[in-house]
Amino acid sequence: QKSALPDQVFESVVKIPYDLKAKQILGNGQKGGLNVGAVMILPEGFKLAPNNQLDENLKKKMKGVYITPYSKDKDNILVIGPIAGEKYQEITFPLLAPNPETNKSVSFIKYPIYVGANRGRGQVYPTGEKTNNNLYVAETSGKINEIITSEKGESEIKILGNNGAIQTQLIPKGVDVIVTKDQIIQKDQSLTVNPNVGGFGQVESEIVLQSPSRIIGFLAFCFITIITQTFFVLKKKQFEKVQALEFDQN
Repeated sequence: QKSALPDQVFESVVKIPYDLKAKQILGNGQKGGLNVGAVMILPEGFKLAPNNQLDENLKKKMKGVYITPYSKDKDNILVIGPIAGEKYQEITFPLLAPNPETNKSVSFIKYPIYVGANRGRGQVYPTGEKTNNNLYVAETSGKINEIITSEKGESEIKILGNNGAIQTQLIPKGVDVIVTKDQIIQKDQSLTVNPNVGGFGQVESEIVLQSPSRIIGFLAFCFITIITQTFFVLKKKQFEKVQALEFDQN
């Protein structure tokens, strides 16, 4: 749980750890390092801190990292990625807290923060088509009649179905085929290894927007309490000395 004062710039760190030896299949069928990305949903009023309000330490952490609001209307939703996972297993978000005196929609209370992060390529293009980062399964039961590999590295798997019809499935370059010719297969049986080594995770955290006057009041209360206790102890010591002196005189 974090806390922030009004108009304060603070940082929130999203960690995306993984085994750096892991390699993913790229769009061209080659193997490469994983990319990462993240989305942070802040409470209304909280937003990305402007560059001119960042200190030198934060500017150094943000070098080469470009975090953007989801839209002009949703500047409390921040997104980043894809970026190189080998370099950015920790992503620092510089944030600016709102001020309830100028923004009446916020208050000095505890707010939730939602974070989602992913590593590795997606499995679906924006058009809805599958990427090559998928497990391919048989669309019908039958026997592998033929496996043809093209010059581009793509594989054509011809399946002789139980109904006597031949069905062809195209496997993109770089995806390893695990079936062989004349093998009997069932519908939905894996034809390839699963190349997806990535994943997605999400977590919920909290932030408290602190009131400076409450903090000052609390510190003043603590100070008065300490002083009072100190005087009480001193008075007790003084009383004990007086009692001891009277006992010696008697």
